[in-house]
Amino acid sequence: MAKDIIRIKDIAERAGVSVGTVDRVLHNRPNVSQKALEKVSKALEEMDYQPNMYASALAYNKSYTFYLIIPKHESEAYWDEIEQGAHAATERRRDFGITLKLLYYERFNPPSFVRTANECLKENPDGVIMVPGKLDVTTRFASQLQETNVPFILLDSYLPDLKPLSFYGQDSFQSGYFAARMLMLIASKEKEIMIMKQLKNGHIGSKQQSNRETGFRHYMHDHFPDIAITEFNLPLDEKREKYDHLLEEFFTTHPQVHHCITFNSKAHLVGDFLLRTNRRNVQIMGYDMVPKNEECVKQGSISFLIAQHAYRQGFSCVESLFEAVVLKKEVNPVNYMPIELLTKENVAFYRRTYNG
Repeated sequence: MAKDIIRIKDIAERAGVSVGTVDRVLHNRPNVSQKALEKVSKALEEMDYQPNMYASALAYNKSYTFYLIIPKHESEAYWDEIEQGAHAATERRRDFGITLKLLYYERFNPPSFVRTANECLKENPDGVIMVPGKLDVTTRFASQLQETNVPFILLDSYLPDLKPLSFYGQDSFQSGYFAARMLMLIASKEKEIMIMKQLKNGHIGSKQQSNRETGFRHYMHDHFPDIAITEFNLPLDEKREKYDHLLEEFFTTHPQVHHCITFNSKAHLVGDFLLRTNRRNVQIMGYDMVPKNEECVKQGSISFLIAQHAYRQGFSCVESLFEAVVLKKEVNPVNYMPIELLTKENVAFYRRTYNG
């Protein structure tokens, strides 16, 4: 009978109570005697009754507002696909009264994160998805959410000590380790490799990027300790002329460098320079399937891209909040994204969208 549709009438007959009593039990309403509750509970167990949580959620006719807090970004960036996925999931669940609001903070500006977090708290959110900022301000915000029983999901960087409802992103250490292994398939004979970074006041953009570099260096230390690793900082938010000058100077003074890597989504800054200066003997490896990176892969200046399904991450974060907040279901606490390698031969077949 478990596979058939179980009606309230069927449960009432099995329990020997009225239909009204069963309805009160199913919806946790008062005025049910202990004896009747026990009879109905036994009948539900025997019949393997599974409530229709979707129908119940619709019946309550409530509305829910989720907040997505991410860094400010340029168009066509990694974060853009996060937003697209989150909006798609929201649209999918619009019949349940789900609304998504986006808030932005400046990545290297802790006070900006604090202001954005406070703005979110004032709106009494039903759930929050956030890309962590600096650890201390993110921890404070997480504590405030926990104090008010607001579930939150971490995106991009995993901080288990904050005890989020869930996390979506790559295992960043393994991702960096994998990146090194793949790069060494084509660079094992090199004497020097460049790591392109984008720092501000000496700080890297995220814990995720730092963990990727750690994984990369672990592999290199274990398998290719004689290859020199040279760091190169390409400042944030500069004009192309500035980048051209710095890159020209670097490659002129480091003629042995034929392979580079970056752990952010800006490999195209180097890739575009290599194409314009016709340096066909140099390539860079990077992250994220954004259009500018894709074009450089197709033209050969980016050797490999590691994709992490940004669209899918945004989609899944909203879906998990929906399941936890609206349907009252348990969700997976840790959700690692695939570590996928894209090259000139397969980049055109990469599937950005995801429908759950």
